[in-house]
Amino acid sequence: MSKHAMIKETILKKIKSGEYQPGDRLQTEKELCVQFDVSRTTVRIALEQLEKEGYLDRVRGRGTFIAERKVTQALTQTVKRYSDQVAVQGKTAENQLIDLQVIPADSLAVHFKLEPSAPVQKVERIRRANMHITQYEVSYIPWDAAPGITKEDAEYSLYSTLQEKYKVPVTRTVEHVEIILADDRIAGLLDYDVGAPCFYIETTTYSSSDRVIEYSHSYFRGDITNFTIERHYGGGEADESNH
Repeated sequence: MSKHAMIKETILKKIKSGEYQPGDRLQTEKELCVQFDVSRTTVRIALEQLEKEGYLDRVRGRGTFIAERKVTQALTQTVKRYSDQVAVQGKTAENQLIDLQVIPADSLAVHFKLEPSAPVQKVERIRRANMHITQYEVSYIPWDAAPGITKEDAEYSLYSTLQEKYKVPVTRTVEHVEIILADDRIAGLLDYDVGAPCFYIETTTYSSSDRVIEYSHSYFRGDITNFTIERHYGGGEADESNH
């Protein structure tokens, strides 16, 4: 392991263990140089990587501080609202509607098994946690599945709206996840740096009749979000192919 990687791992372990708390001031570069017996260049590489990954805040003239904990969301069998997932982490959530319009299905027609001219609702939202933008999302919902989605519905919860208002049960989702770099548009929407890493998640949502009732693509800031994945096995021996 390189020296800067060793420094990074040591600091990261202290952050994740709770030894370092959000807002704590980290030792100076000079102090870290002495502690690890390395050059300032080596220390700076470690700190820069931790800053890019969202674990440190470096403030010119003041020092380096432990950043707020990342917003964790679940990639598991859940229809919990975003606000509920964020609330248990001691944060305040907000869904902000950017745009809501009805458009022809066009290229989405095959996805939804509709005619190209069939109406589809396009919902664009930004999500925040403690006033910080964490996510930009575009969702598409067929008009005949949930006609007349409102601003209030979109800023509450689309899944809850489908289930409670339209009696359309959400039974499963298929999610494709990858890492991308923010372009000018996505960086502007997320209040983020161009070229910074984002989680990109493409989700297809199915009802109890196995109909596609929602399709979305979401962009998450990589520096302030992470994900948990929970798997359930059927009581017997776990399938080793899943490990």
